[in-house]
Amino acid sequence: MSRRQCWSSRAIAASKQVEICLATGVHGMAALRLATEVAKLTEAERQTIMDWTAEDTAGKVPLAFTIFGASVAEQVAQIRHAESVGADWVILQPPPVGSYGAPEYIKFFGRVAEATDLPVAIQNAPAFFGRGLSSDEIRELVTLHPSIRLIKGEGPVTDIAGLIERTEGRIPVFNGRGGLELIDNFRIGCRGMILAPDSIDLAVRAYNAFRAGDEATVEAEYARMLPAAVFVMQGIENLICYGKRLFGARTGIPIHDRAPAMRPSEVGLAMVARFAAGLGRLPG
Repeated sequence: MSRRQCWSSRAIAASKQVEICLATGVHGMAALRLATEVAKLTEAERQTIMDWTAEDTAGKVPLAFTIFGASVAEQVAQIRHAESVGADWVILQPPPVGSYGAPEYIKFFGRVAEATDLPVAIQNAPAFFGRGLSSDEIRELVTLHPSIRLIKGEGPVTDIAGLIERTEGRIPVFNGRGGLELIDNFRIGCRGMILAPDSIDLAVRAYNAFRAGDEATVEAEYARMLPAAVFVMQGIENLICYGKRLFGARTGIPIHDRAPAMRPSEVGLAMVARFAAGLGRLPG
């Protein structure tokens, strides 16, 4: 029996997002990430999104959930639900309250990671969270806690290159940042990118071309997505506001905001329309 008790318009839209991402050829699915309105959702709503995403992904690709919570207990409770719906791994964020030294965050991540048998990633995004770990501190973290098997960075490619060097390639590193510096992230050894879906088709094609050694296609796909990536990546609220509208314009999926939220301007909406027209409809 489906986990959906009622197919509301938002449930249908959530299902459509997964369908579209799978149609682009993504190599994995991640939900409840930083560039979402996850902080405005209740615990029950976050669990519902896990239910829906797991059902719609249906084991076609590996599935990850970002875990949001202000305490060890809250994060572990979310992990338990992720386990129950068949998640393949989880991504931990620092607690969204307070500001502490690195030793406290290392202990926090370690306690949460030790509570599950799932592979664990850490999202390290000091520029967005206002808190995070240095490359040396990440090296200490993954040495102390071997169940932490991946780092999701959110930084310039030069910083990510330093992280890969300091961890001696012992742990896979992904980046994000809307796909900025996409090709150079691949060149320095990033194992992949975890991105919002507004330009995911171009990013997938660029990655596949890179793996195939087709530099001309890599450059062409990146050149097509770059102006839109620069437009949306002017901060998290800007990304949420305009990134989801770009995705909606390319798919026909209606857009909802949960207050308080950044509201689009006429100039911004015109840019969304122009970028969407240039990039075309997403598959699916």
